[in-house]
Parts: sequence; C-alpha cells; structure tokens
Amino acid sequence: MINPFKSKKGLGRGLSSLIGDSDVKTTNNKISISSIVPNKNQPRKLFEKESLEELTNSIRQRGIIQPLIVRKSNDQDNIFELIAGERRLQAAQSAGFHEVPVVIIDADNLKSLELAIIENVQRKDLNSIEEAESYKNLIENFGYDQDQVSKFIGKSRSHVSNSLRLLTLPEKIVEFIRHEKITQGHAKILIGLENALLLAEKIIKKKLSVRQTEGLVRLLKRSSKKAHKSKNANIINTENELTDKIGMRVLLNPKKNNTGTLTFEYKGYDQLDRLISIIKSNY
Repeated sequence: MINPFKSKKGLGRGLSSLIGDSDVKTTNNKISISSIVPNKNQPRKLFEKESLEELTNSIRQRGIIQPLIVRKSNDQDNIFELIAGERRLQAAQSAGFHEVPVVIIDADNLKSLELAIIENVQRKDLNSIEEAESYKNLIENFGYDQDQVSKFIGKSRSHVSNSLRLLTLPEKIVEFIRHEKITQGHAKILIGLENALLLAEKIIKKKLSVRQTEGLVRLLKRSSKKAHKSKNANIINTENELTDKIGMRVLLNPKKNNTGTLTFEYKGYDQLDRLISIIKSNY
C-alpha cells in the first residue's frame, strides 16, 4: 500500500518518519465524525472560508482521498482526538458526511503536536503567527530549543528565530499579521520600533509595500537621529528626568529667541486624563 504520508523534500521530518511504520494501522478505518474531538494542540486557528468551500465541493464529488490522522482519547471510550486533517473534517461535516476514513496511531502530546505542525507546514496552511506560536509551544511546553525546532521543521535557525520575534510585537500588530492586513515582510521591519503600531496602521491605511515601509522607517530614523544630535546634554538629561518622573515620553525642542515646544507623548486616554488633571490642579 502506498504511504499517504510520504514526506515532501525540503522538510526536516516528514509525516511518515514521525508516525513510524510500527504505529500505523494501514487499513482505512472509517469512524463516525461525532466520535472525533478537536486537537487541543492544533496550530492552525484560521480557515479561509472560500478555500474551505472549495474543499467541501471536492469532497462531496470525490470523497476524502487522504485519511485523517487520529489517536484514541485517554479519558473517553470510543472517542478519538484529531491530530491532522482539521480542514478535511470541517469540509466533510459541511458536505453532510457522517463517517470519515482515518489512520489511528499511538501518539503522546508531543508527537501529536509535531504531526499537526508538519502537516500544516507541508501544506503551507499556517500563517506566520500560527507558525511562530507552534514553535513557541514546542519550546515552552515540550522542552525544545531553537536548534531542535530548526532541525525538526527543516528550516534554518534564523528562520525560526525571526518567526518567534514576530510574537514580541504589540498584540494589535500580531492580529494584523494573523488576519493578513500586513505581511510578515512588513512585520520584520516593525520589530523593536517604539512607534510600531502607528506605522502598522499607516501601512494599512496607505497600502504601503514592504519597500515603501523600509524607506519610511529609514526616513524616520534619520530624522530622529538629527533631532537627537542637535540637542545638548542638558536638554537630553531634562527630557529623561521628566520622562522618568511622569511616566510619559517628554520632548524639549528649543528654538531661537528662547522659544520652543514641550511635547508629552501619552499612551492611552488614562495617561492623557491624568496629565490634564495635574495641569488643572496646579495652574
């Protein structure tokens, strides 16, 4: 029988090597959809509606060609936990199927997660945030390090590292990436920037390309350096002292004839309300 889980070239470990021939029951079992529960380690969270409808139509006409992978539930009799095949299961339900073909394997939580990640990576089904969260799960909950993740997934260590860095961005930007409002290319440019969220919103509003975003960030950094260099040490020290004192970034911009501007950068209306209250109560 042809192994339906033969790995594709370029990946670290394919489904076949992770499953192990001795664990697989190669007969095509058919089980009730109602006896299958979701995989709690499923790395994929979003399923494109149009793509799912296309798969539903295909399954309705041709049936399910590649069986789902499941394991027996540890705490419920006659219940199986889905390991790989979430889209096929959803499409089969939409198509009105009551049973689906499965391969039942023996798998612990780690192998279940590994299989789910490998299948989604092979199919290129994960968005960049789901991929990063999968790597984080392997590292934080299953003791992997970045080198082990790299070897397991068949991608460079720098790819894994850059992927994980996406999760350091503000949560709102993470959601922008998850819902494909900005690309991973945009996101890499924003990592580590204080004004990352404002830039992300500008990217979406102006529909900036990655190259245009790079140019904008270079321009902003250049302007910031010029402004910083033009200030003497006393002004910079005063800015830092005021920033530490009130918890907001303070900028002093002196001009000619002893004039200038004093700028407070607030994050949220709570900070703004507090600042206004202090000014009103003292002046």
